[in-house]
Amino acid sequence: MWGFVTVLNDVLCRISIYFRSDLCPGNADPVFFLFGILIFSIPSAKLIDWIGYHKTMVVGLFTMGLGAFLFIPAARAASYPLFLTALMILAAGITALQVAANPYVAVLGPAETASSRLNLAQAFNSLGTTIGPYLGGALILTAVPLSMESVRQLSPEALQAYRIHEASSVKLPYIVIGPDSCCAGNRHCAI
Repeated sequence: MWGFVTVLNDVLCRISIYFRSDLCPGNADPVFFLFGILIFSIPSAKLIDWIGYHKTMVVGLFTMGLGAFLFIPAARAASYPLFLTALMILAAGITALQVAANPYVAVLGPAETASSRLNLAQAFNSLGTTIGPYLGGALILTAVPLSMESVRQLSPEALQAYRIHEASSVKLPYIVIGPDSCCAGNRHCAI
């Protein structure tokens, strides 16, 4: 699942071009996401030391769900800083999952078959990484965008309305990802 979510964020680049400003370039979303992975790696490892692999995965799933849910108000308000905040929180959740999942899968069974379990887990991650851009493009990139020249000619009110319209296209995948992540976290709490 998190391979899908990780590459789904690449599709957001089209949305971000409408939010360019002198303070924050429109291509900041991959930088924020990858920076989030970088800064949350060590805290995720410390979290594993504190609460264990399994509970860290649960925390990661709920954090990922929170990040996904934040895309909904970000799209409604067409707020690029809120999009970037949602991406950072999503990155924190995915990082916790990535850091905890591999060692957790390795210790689930006999040491002799650990590499097979890791390969199987990574195969599903790779499947999500493969289909993510296609499904994300089909769900998010359905409308034909205005050219940048046309966007520059819009009045401030029309530009904001256009931003809200374009930003609303990202809601559907994250409306699915948010509850899915939280439900998966909830299922793992019971284990």
